[in-house]
Amino acid sequence: MIEIEAQAEPAVAEALEEVVRFTCGRLGVERATMGLMVVGPEEMARINWEHRQKPEPTDVLAFPVDGPEVLEGWPEDGPPPELGDVVICPEAAQEPLATLAVHGLLHLLGYDHETDAGEMLALQDRLVDELGVA
Repeated sequence: MIEIEAQAEPAVAEALEEVVRFTCGRLGVERATMGLMVVGPEEMARINWEHRQKPEPTDVLAFPVDGPEVLEGWPEDGPPPELGDVVICPEAAQEPLATLAVHGLLHLLGYDHETDAGEMLALQDRLVDELGVA
């Protein structure tokens, strides 16, 4: 089971939770928890400054907790692993929110488009295509 604590308008939260659950299912993540927040540009600028020393809002930030390596062999009798948090700012977005949710989740799972050879963004594109996000 994928548990998501979402902070957003109910319709937005529900839609993004579906995206995250679909993506987790496609990637074989069966049991985990994560946070998902939709914030305004002022809050995103504050978070971006605090963590990246960049004063402007950005579209999505991801804050991993347990890391992807814990998904293998995590004890069934314990609490689910905590993937981390994804923060999305619609006002700073040039992509659909669903695409940003997939992007953030991939970062929580250890993907990094700044260091790989395009694998993360290619996977993101495939997942978004499967979701039917325009």
